[in-house]
Amino acid sequence: MSNLESHTKYEAATMGSQSEILENLENGKHARQEDTWVDIARPLRYARDQISCDDRQRDKYLTIGVPLYQAAMKGDWKAAKAIIDHQEDIVTATITNNLEIALHIAVATKHKGFVRHLVRRMNSDDLALQNRHGNTALGFAAASGIIEIAEMLIDKNPNLPMIRGGGEMTPIHVAALFGHGEMVKYLYKKTDFSKLSHLEFINLFLSIISADIYDVALRMLKDKEELATSRSCTGETALHLMARKPFAIAHKKQLNLFQSAVNSIFKELFRGAQMQTFAHQLVEELWKSVVQLPVRKLSEFLGSPSRLLFDAAESGNVEFLVILIRSYPDLIWKVDDKNRSLFHVAALNRHESIFDIIYELGAIKDLIVAYKEDTSKNNLLHLVAHLAPPNRLQVVSGAALQMQREILWFKAVEKIVPRSYIKAINIDGEVAHDLFTKEHNKLRKEGERWMKETATSCMLVATLIATVVFASAFTVPGGSEEATGFPKFRKKFWFDMFILSNSVALFSSIISVVIFLSILTSRYAEDDFRTKLPSKLMFGLLALFVSIISMVLAFTATMILIRYEEPKYSLLLIVCLASLTALSFVTLHIHLWFDTLRSCLFKFLFQRRKSGMFA
Repeated sequence: MSNLESHTKYEAATMGSQSEILENLENGKHARQEDTWVDIARPLRYARDQISCDDRQRDKYLTIGVPLYQAAMKGDWKAAKAIIDHQEDIVTATITNNLEIALHIAVATKHKGFVRHLVRRMNSDDLALQNRHGNTALGFAAASGIIEIAEMLIDKNPNLPMIRGGGEMTPIHVAALFGHGEMVKYLYKKTDFSKLSHLEFINLFLSIISADIYDVALRMLKDKEELATSRSCTGETALHLMARKPFAIAHKKQLNLFQSAVNSIFKELFRGAQMQTFAHQLVEELWKSVVQLPVRKLSEFLGSPSRLLFDAAESGNVEFLVILIRSYPDLIWKVDDKNRSLFHVAALNRHESIFDIIYELGAIKDLIVAYKEDTSKNNLLHLVAHLAPPNRLQVVSGAALQMQREILWFKAVEKIVPRSYIKAINIDGEVAHDLFTKEHNKLRKEGERWMKETATSCMLVATLIATVVFASAFTVPGGSEEATGFPKFRKKFWFDMFILSNSVALFSSIISVVIFLSILTSRYAEDDFRTKLPSKLMFGLLALFVSIISMVLAFTATMILIRYEEPKYSLLLIVCLASLTALSFVTLHIHLWFDTLRSCLFKFLFQRRKSGMFA
């Protein structure tokens, strides 16, 4: 993010200050702090369409204000010093239409040296000057995340961390909104939380959690345990917020031995993993407090402002659910307003990590999968017969692989539901399999088209390779001896390498052509997408990859043979170019190949894996 973008985002985030502050600023006053009013200098008025001013005032702005603004933007202290030496009170004059002084501009543009010199020319009260929206220089520093600048300001005026800016937010709240973890940690030590209202403290706590600064959130929770059950003005709680963060929580609450050892030396190397362990600890601590609530209040907590457990199930937040259910197993039986269990919601949203937990439940599984929706009478098999949400379909590339994933889900659920559910009808008279066919008809057609287009393109490449390497077999490098007809280089290592790689390229390309031809002639029934088509695509791509690499190797061996006596740098260049060619192919197409490989092995994802829920 550029400096100007950061400045603009901060202003947009903090423009909602109260009307009293704006009125005082219009009258040339400073915002009130501890019942004291501090006068500020009159602004350099320059916008004639907004402020009535004479030519003298405008000329003053153009000759002094604009150069100072430009110097602050560029961090040019030499130019700024010349202006300030000529007119010392310019340091407190507003030089923008938003009533910003030079310090605001320099801090927003992150010029540490400029700020250091400028602060020396100002008194402590000057650092508390606010712009039109009520933001101090420390507010801009909090938004920029530059701790060194914040230190300069607070060292001179320790009261700055408690001056609220636009939107009545303290600097630490601003830093949290912009996700500057280190700035939040620094300001946490400088902020007097006793002067914050309970609601301000809650909103700050939730903002810090939203910014994934979990170590500070843990510290706040330990300082004030009631935060676990406190709600913001919108009714949000910390646990509701964490329920919608599926990638934030680690499986364990501590780093492993290797990560801990490395982290002690290189603190930033496993910072993300460390923060995930803090998130795990945070959820545990929050839940310890929440679970102590009376049964009626606990039920209200789980259901407002949204269904906590089902938010986690819908987003795929398996670690969150494991932590909660491990200490309160009765949550397994919870249903939403449509009588759907956690596993029904997980299956509907295609989260296999949550659905796999059902295999750990033993006989309880048979009771839970028997739940039906109250109104539509859809059972679990009907739910997975519906097309997956777009964001869950796109976890694999290509409509054919998406179709295969959908079929595997349907087959996996079909194995665990009661046998009577397979032919059961819902309120619309639909059997689950018929509903699956109807819902996935468009995806099946798109999968057929995608598979044919992919096979056609790959078969064309394989055919060209086969043609080239077949012809090269009869024009061996170096030619043949006239007397015997044997190749001249037949006793050299690189000639053997040429023969071997050329043969591999020919046979693998032919195999690839055959496989892709079989894909083109497939019937493309639903069941074909389950195993046959993905397997053929995987092996076809593998054969094509081998043929391309072998062809490049054969060419390289030929070049080495015919240029063996030439300068070595030319051979090195050839080898590098050949390696680059192979690497580019791998880089551009390996993702598709791994998607097909994962799709072929996808059926193994629905197994009895230990989540640690009942460990």
